[in-house]
Parts: sequence; structure tokens; C-alpha cells
Amino acid sequence: MNQKVILAFSGGLDTSFCVLYLKEKGFDVVTATIDTGGLSNEEISKIKARSKELGAIKHICVDAKKEIFDEIISHLIKANGLYQGIYPNMCSDRYTIAKHLIDIAKKENAKCVAHGCTGAGNDQVRIDVTINTLSSGLKIIAPIRELMIKRPEEIKYLEDKGFQVDKKVKKYTINENIFGATVSGSEIDEGKEPSEDAWQITQITNTNPEYVNIEFKEGIPVGLNGKKMHGADILIQLNKIAGAHGYGRGIYYEDETIGIKGIQAFEAPGMLLLIDAHKALEKAVLTKKQQKMKAMLEIEWADLAFNGLLYEPLIKDIQAFNDENQKAVTGIVKMKIDKKNAILSEIKTENSLIDKE
Repeated sequence: MNQKVILAFSGGLDTSFCVLYLKEKGFDVVTATIDTGGLSNEEISKIKARSKELGAIKHICVDAKKEIFDEIISHLIKANGLYQGIYPNMCSDRYTIAKHLIDIAKKENAKCVAHGCTGAGNDQVRIDVTINTLSSGLKIIAPIRELMIKRPEEIKYLEDKGFQVDKKVKKYTINENIFGATVSGSEIDEGKEPSEDAWQITQITNTNPEYVNIEFKEGIPVGLNGKKMHGADILIQLNKIAGAHGYGRGIYYEDETIGIKGIQAFEAPGMLLLIDAHKALEKAVLTKKQQKMKAMLEIEWADLAFNGLLYEPLIKDIQAFNDENQKAVTGIVKMKIDKKNAILSEIKTENSLIDKE
């Protein structure tokens, strides 16, 4: 029998290459798509079909949208977790993906897991460190990193074997999840302005001002426009609402975990709107000293989460502080979205420190 490997699979260029390469190396490949958002039912079906087309022996899909919100995003919002004050740690879904790779490997009795990360980015660190922290003895295979293969070579490899590659995939590396989308490749990697077709969820379709009411309870969003919702559903809805106004775009030169600098475009309309609203509510209900101390811990939390250390014990210490700190951060924040901008309109809270009483 061939050795079994669990491959984190998106159906994109890198992971499609990995299926064929791992098969050539004698592995039985089980593909695993961990849906942390950004996938429609149609896309999930296409990924499953792509896995079968490439010759994987089994495909597994896990819906992890609510899980990632409860275990990571809720803490990110409490921590206003913008890495270097800009990037909303959209990469954090890699921790959830890695955790499920471990679980699936146990169920499938596999000794190996694999992913399509390159040797240049930070995702490899987040996935590898998580697997090595939470499991014992699992071998990690990263074909793209180990071969140092480039995108044109991958495309040729797949096409030579009779597999088509989507034109958009040829131009950009696009990662979509519940946070939004990150885009790299082509002119973005050259430091040039992204073409309009690079943007995935912030194409402007609404040119009229729009108001949203976001309800928070102890720092966590629990309602939208008067309706109680799970935080994951609120984030998904705000991505659509704010994204339609072109809000939430960014181009970011980041300090990498491995290497010196990286550049990417990102779209996180819902995440950025939630953090803006959360910060506004904090300013109304927290004292000056509380805000000053929390600001220092926010920087540390975001840095740890970005650099692959979500399971560093200090993260739990910071989150314990935030749980206490956020007890008063309850209320409704009204935000106005218009022309790629979002501004505070109104705050309603019983815990305001400028209350006349």
C-alpha cells in the first residue's frame, strides 16, 4: 500500500501541482479543504471535482467559519489585532487549517501532511509551527518550497499533463476567507497599482451612503441592524455591505517572519469596519489608563498572531487581560459607509464615561 498524505487543498495552482507531484512520489493523496469563508457552494463543488480530476483518492471538506470566529477572530477584534497597525491578520485562518490537517490525519491514519506554501511567505511558518506544536511525529511535506519551483513552471507542468489552468490563476495568487481576500502576483509584486480586476470583493456597486448598526457585547459583535447574529454571519454580511462601497482595500509592505519585506493587496471590508466600530466604542467606555495599557498588548498580540505564534502562552495571557478589560465594551455603534470610507455616526451604550449622571 502507498503511504497516505493529507494535503491542504484549495484547487488553485500550487495545490493542484502538489496533488500530481505527491502521486508521482508514490503517495495516496487525500485532499482537505477547510472552508474558513470565501467559498460558495459552487466553488466547493468545483474544488471537489478538481480533486477527483487530479486523482486524489478522497476529498474532505470541513466548514470552519464559525469555529475560526469563536477561536480566533473574536479575540482579534477584542485586541484590535492589526499587524503593524495596518493588516488585519487575515492569515490567521492558517492556524485553523493546520489544526484540521492534524485531526484528519489521525482519522485517516496518515503519517504525513502537506501544503502548497512557498519558501518565501509566512504561511509556511504558521502551518508548520502549529502542526509541530499540536501534534507529535507528523511529517510535513511542502513540494513548492522544497522544489523552489516558480508559477510558470507549475503551469507548464499541469498543462503538459493535460490539466487546464484558469487565466486569473495564471495572473494572481488569490486567497479568500471569512476575512476577505489577499491578492499578490503580477503588477502587485512589482510595487505597481493593482488593476481593477485584481480586486475580488470591493468592486463598487453601491454609490449611495449607507448606515449600519453593529451591536457589541463585551467586545464581541453579536448583532447587525437590530438582528442578533453569530459573529461569523455578521462579518460575512459586512463584507458584502461595505465591500459594495469599495471600502476595505489596502496595499501593504509587511515585515516578513522569514525574509525582509513582502507586498500584497488585501480587501477586508467587514473586518476593518468591525475594528473601527470596536475602537470607537472602547474610547467611549474605557478609561485613559485602560486604553494605554491595552494598546501595548494589542501590538504584541498582533505580532504573535502574524508570526506563527498563536499557541505561544503569552497569547492566552493577553486574551485573559482583554476578557476582563472588555466587560464594559457593550453597546451599539452606528457607522456610515460612503465612497470607500466608513466613519463613526453614533454610539449608544449604558457604560459611557461621558454620561451626564
